[in-house]
Amino acid sequence: MVRALRRPGLSRRGHTGVCVARTRPATYHVHTMTDLNIEQARFNMIEQQIRTWEVLDQHILEVLTQTPREEFVPEAHRALAFSDLQIPLGHGQSMLHPKMEGRILQTLAIRPTDRILEIGTGSGYLTACLAKLGSHIDSVDIHADFIDGAALRLDAHELGNVTLSVGDAAAGWSQGAPYDAIVISGSLPVATPVFQQQLAPGGRLFMVTGGAPAMQAWLITRVGANDFSRECLFETVLPPLINAVTAPQFVL
Repeated sequence: MVRALRRPGLSRRGHTGVCVARTRPATYHVHTMTDLNIEQARFNMIEQQIRTWEVLDQHILEVLTQTPREEFVPEAHRALAFSDLQIPLGHGQSMLHPKMEGRILQTLAIRPTDRILEIGTGSGYLTACLAKLGSHIDSVDIHADFIDGAALRLDAHELGNVTLSVGDAAAGWSQGAPYDAIVISGSLPVATPVFQQQLAPGGRLFMVTGGAPAMQAWLITRVGANDFSRECLFETVLPPLINAVTAPQFVL
């Protein structure tokens, strides 16, 4: 069953458009670390993980610093919030490494007027960072409990320029297209053209393709009606996007 939430500002949209009541947002507290330890761990994450991965844009670093990652991490793993790990979220999914989140944000060069699509909401942390950089973000996840949790966390931080949807975006998400930036947070076995076709002129797409142990991160930019530039950024490994197309469509 698809459930949906609509409210001024932050909204959650499913395929049925059914509205449901929502309890007040939860307040998140860190019990395993002192405030001083948290800030030191956050500083170390920025300086030792993110900066060393060539994320040097000061605005991006400020957004990462000012968005409390520990409040988006599952309680059981809260002590690992600033570690160089893919923190488990359930359903075989995980949060991205902090350095990966930084590279994504820097690579996409989000502008204040940009409309953004995020495929794979997860905990909502990257969603929150994108929301602080752009005009509006549509974020889609196939797992309703991920959307429920992200809605509470984003509400708690008063981020009103986000629309959350439960759905399968493995074959694209046309509801708000075209987008100025698209982030696919799960890997694709092969590249498919549907995502780049949903870019606005000048739009940028971040995606990871291939199979373990060596996948490639790509930046795709729409430079014309049917023309795209493609830049291979780095090698990495990400959990696969659920229901991603497995038959080859084209070669980058």
